[in-house]
Amino acid sequence: MSTIESLENKDLPTFIYELENEEMKPMIEIRGLAKSFGTFHALKGIDLTIAKGTVFGFVGPNGAGKSTTMSILATLLAPSEGYAKVDGFDVTKHPHEVRKRIGYMPDFFGVYDQFKTVEYLHFYGASYGIPKAEREALIPQLLELVNLSDKKEAYVDTLSRGMKQRLCLARCLVHDPDLLILDEPASGLDPRARIEMREILKELKSMGKTIIISSHILPELAEMVDEIGVIEHGSMVAVGNVSDIQMRLRVKRFLHIRLHDRLDEAEQFLRDRPYVNRLLRDENGLQIHFGGQDEEQSALLLELITAGFRVISFSEAQTNLEDVFLEITKGGGDI
Repeated sequence: MSTIESLENKDLPTFIYELENEEMKPMIEIRGLAKSFGTFHALKGIDLTIAKGTVFGFVGPNGAGKSTTMSILATLLAPSEGYAKVDGFDVTKHPHEVRKRIGYMPDFFGVYDQFKTVEYLHFYGASYGIPKAEREALIPQLLELVNLSDKKEAYVDTLSRGMKQRLCLARCLVHDPDLLILDEPASGLDPRARIEMREILKELKSMGKTIIISSHILPELAEMVDEIGVIEHGSMVAVGNVSDIQMRLRVKRFLHIRLHDRLDEAEQFLRDRPYVNRLLRDENGLQIHFGGQDEEQSALLLELITAGFRVISFSEAQTNLEDVFLEITKGGGDI
C-alpha cells in the first residue's frame, strides 16, 4: 500500500504513530536462541537486538557459533529453542517473508563457472521473479557498485577470488534486501581486495542497509562498524559499540615502559607492585596489563623514578578490536 493510500484509509495521527512505530522496530530480534546437534550445543541461549541501519560486527573464534547464528537468521537452520525475527518476521514461522528481506553470503559460496558474470546475475534475478526489463537496468548498476563493470562478459571461472566474492555480494543485492548477512566476506582475500570490499560495504552502509559481518575483517572495518558482539562457546559474552567496549576494557590497561638499563631489576620490581596483573618483556621494553586507574598509574611511575630506574617512556597503549577480542575471549568474557 502506498503512502497516499495509507493516508486515505487512516486519520493522520494514527498514520504518523504507525510510521514512527515501524521505524523503531528492530531489524533483528533474537531471544533465548539455542541450537544443538546431538549432544553438542552450538548456541546456548543468545539474546541480541540490532537496530535498522546498523553495521554489526560478529566476532568469535572458529566454532564459536557465528555461522550457526547466521544460518538460522537466513532460515537455513531451525533453532532448537528460542526465536529469531527479521524485520518482525519469525524465521521459523515466516521464512518466505524473511528471505525477501535478506541477502545472505555464506563463508563458502558457490558460483557457476560456465556462466558469464552478467548471466550469473540474470539467473539469480530471475529466481527472485524480477522481470527481464528490470534486470537489464539493475545488473549494470550492481556491477558498477562492486567494481566489475569491465568484467560483465567474463566467464566466472576466469575471475580472481576477490572478484568472485564481489560478484557474490552483487548476487545478494539483486532483490534489494534490507539486511545483508555476510559470513566472513573477506576470508582469503589479499590486502587490496580487502580494501575494495571495505569500500563497497561503506557504500552499502550509506544506502541505509543493515549489515552483519563476521570476524576476520573487523580490525580493518573499525571505523564503520557501529556495534560488535563477541561470541564464544555458543554464548554471547559482550555486546556494544566499539568505543564503549574499549572503555570498559580500560580497567585492564596495557602499559608500555621503556628503560635505559636495569631491565631485569625493573621486571622483578614491577611484578611485586599492586595492580600489575601480567608482565611481558620484548625488545622494546616491558608490557604490563595494569588493573589500576589514572591515580594508580601515576603512582607506579613515581615509584619507578623514586627507586632510581631511568625511565625513557611510560605510555598507555590504545586498544583496538583485536585487543578487545583477545582480552574478552581469553577468560570467558568478564568485562
